[in-house]
Amino acid sequence: MHDALLIANRGEIACRVLRTAHRLGIRTVAVFEAADAGAPHVAGADAAVGIGSYLDVEAIVAAAVAAGADALHPGYGFLSERPALARACAEAGVTWVGPSADVIELLGDKVRATAAAEAAGVAVVPGSALHAVDAYPVIVKAAAGGGGRGMRVVRAPDELEAAVAAARREARAAFGSDAVFLERYVARARHVEVQVLGDAHGAVLHLGVRDCSLQRRHQKVIEEAPSLVPTALAEEAVALARSVGYVNAGTVEFLVDTETGEHFFLEMNTRLQVEHPVTELVTRLDLVELQLRVAAGEPLPLSQDDVVLRGHAVEARVTAEDPVTGLPAAGRVLAYRRPAGVRVDDWIGPGTTVGTAYDSLLAKVVVHAADRPAALARLDRALAGTAVLGVPTNLGRLRGLLALEDMRADRLDTGLVERAPAPEPPADAAVVARAAAGVRLRLAAGAAGDDPFERTDGWRLGGARGRSWWRFAVDGGEAIEVELEATPPEVEASSGGRDHTNSTPGLGAAGVPGASTGELRVDGRPWSFAVDGDDVWLGTEGWAWRAHEPTAEEAAGAGAGGDLRAPMPGQVLLVHAAAGDVVAAGQPIVVLESMKMELSLTAPADGVVAEVGVAVGDRVALDQVVARMEASAGEAGHADERSEAT
Repeated sequence: MHDALLIANRGEIACRVLRTAHRLGIRTVAVFEAADAGAPHVAGADAAVGIGSYLDVEAIVAAAVAAGADALHPGYGFLSERPALARACAEAGVTWVGPSADVIELLGDKVRATAAAEAAGVAVVPGSALHAVDAYPVIVKAAAGGGGRGMRVVRAPDELEAAVAAARREARAAFGSDAVFLERYVARARHVEVQVLGDAHGAVLHLGVRDCSLQRRHQKVIEEAPSLVPTALAEEAVALARSVGYVNAGTVEFLVDTETGEHFFLEMNTRLQVEHPVTELVTRLDLVELQLRVAAGEPLPLSQDDVVLRGHAVEARVTAEDPVTGLPAAGRVLAYRRPAGVRVDDWIGPGTTVGTAYDSLLAKVVVHAADRPAALARLDRALAGTAVLGVPTNLGRLRGLLALEDMRADRLDTGLVERAPAPEPPADAAVVARAAAGVRLRLAAGAAGDDPFERTDGWRLGGARGRSWWRFAVDGGEAIEVELEATPPEVEASSGGRDHTNSTPGLGAAGVPGASTGELRVDGRPWSFAVDGDDVWLGTEGWAWRAHEPTAEEAAGAGAGGDLRAPMPGQVLLVHAAAGDVVAAGQPIVVLESMKMELSLTAPADGVVAEVGVAVGDRVALDQVVARMEASAGEAGHADERSEAT
């Protein structure tokens, strides 16, 4: 085995690789950009080296050599599928934990990979040349990458030019190549994939089929194993891997037409997948350990007959996301409760700052049970017991997906998430505002102590206790006035931990100066809370809300009218208009990029651009005014989403 392993990644996958390496007694080395100096993967490694960028091949290999690492694990994303890093490792004498650079190069080019799959006897999606499209809808794809980046669905000829331009732009930024191609778009399809393993001694096997059909903007949301799709796909995946001399872990992805039953090759990912934990739970194998052993030259310790799938596993991706728009979100984690008794792969804790420079994935909640219904029920309970306060997340939406009849009946396809109605939260804005008032009242009483002259709970000398009035705007809505009796609700002390499997869940609060956190019951309902300045974050049953006490200026409605505001923090990618330009409703004004998503802010109505306050390359905050429009008072800009993700 290896003596020392450098992990060329960050976040939950870096923490995941660290766990296995430490269990095997391998010394670990982390790399980090300046923003990640205090990140969990840095603290958890035996050594850490600062680098300018996670995309700097030379710096990463130099860090491995300087730290004495004889192996490098790329994780997923970043440089994990760049042949340049694999070649640089070979030149430096550092073992690359993955397939050869030549195989990465072959399979990383979607056009060449499709040809290789076809030659191996795998069915492929009929494709089209860019200038010979004869039927719609089609999908534009980046030739050098995947994961939803550089991907656009085109439903009519007049959409093709703009879609190709946007796909090329994203592909160039993500993969260093703007090559794209078109293929038939299968509207109702399941997305399934086969985990394969190969060693340097000629053995290739599969670990079953996963279902990854629940997606939003081509980003997987919930994954499970085993899939109920026929496993004949697995043999095709093995045939492809064997035909290209594949060594280490990889994943072959397929589309299955739900109407015809036809299946088509999509791509082969030459790395570990985000959803690998569901395969680990049903096979009881550690995929990272197998990766490390194969990279060290060992033969696979099992044959195909040894692979037995037990029970059912489901994984939910918890992301930083606005619960209403679904757009990426950012902020500081004020409090975090991990669910009890299940697997949680995460990288956050109280005090973690979630920015827009990286992927929005915060945690993966993964469960295992005897069968699929039991696994879905267990995952729902785990999500209900999870709390993230300070950063908006998709936890409530995940629970809504699990409640869908089509989900429970396994009637899945890649468009189900987009068609699904928005789930109903367990509390409305008025209830949340009342809970926020209860928090304020209880904390004020606790801060005042027993001195009646310092109390702020309505006590008056020589008279009965009065009442308390509060005003809260919940998640940016209209301010709600709340009147509470002066007797404060009971608040429980908070606690927390960062164990991999947390058997004693609590609301972690350490490391957040100025924030107050805890638990309370209001009107019989249990709540978690975190208070930071004018904001009271509240959570219950997996859902969370931000209750904000408006300032006088905010209450007066300053800054409304014809402003175009950033619906997410990010970076300005394009500016399409200048002050004085006459624009039509729906015309793009500014394009933002954040967490691998591109978003176009468009004119709300016909009018004139009064001011553009940003330039290409500028970073913007949530709700920041990026442009002002005339003749559009009282209306806000709307966003035309353009998909993409990992």
